[in-house]
Amino acid sequence: MDCIFCKIMKGEIPSYKIYEDEHVFAMLDIAADVEGHTLVLPKKHVLDMNEADEQTFAQVMNATKRISAHYISLGYDGINVLTNCKASAGQEVMHWHVHIFPRRNGDEAKIKVLHPDKQFNLEELTKKLRID
Repeated sequence: MDCIFCKIMKGEIPSYKIYEDEHVFAMLDIAADVEGHTLVLPKKHVLDMNEADEQTFAQVMNATKRISAHYISLGYDGINVLTNCKASAGQEVMHWHVHIFPRRNGDEAKIKVLHPDKQFNLEELTKKLRID
């Protein structure tokens, strides 16, 4: 398998490891765009969130919660959590990972809104998207 994240977890490529247990690996994102930008990923190779079984999903999200709480305890004021699912949504590495963005008041970092001027008919959209 030619997955960069799998290679990192095997120690073939260096990383800035923040956390590891038997199921999850977390490291700083080399983009270094927000102080403490962390990637949390399952050790089990799954392409994206929707391909993760319930146990793997829970392990990653529990680790995300633990790391986020730790960052708050270190003095960060807030946390953004994000996952991209599929290339059309911005997923660049096809091994599921969750982004943690530690935030400080006034840091001016922004999560982009894709269509800030676009308006949707919420009634029609509800009919289309509802799970019955």
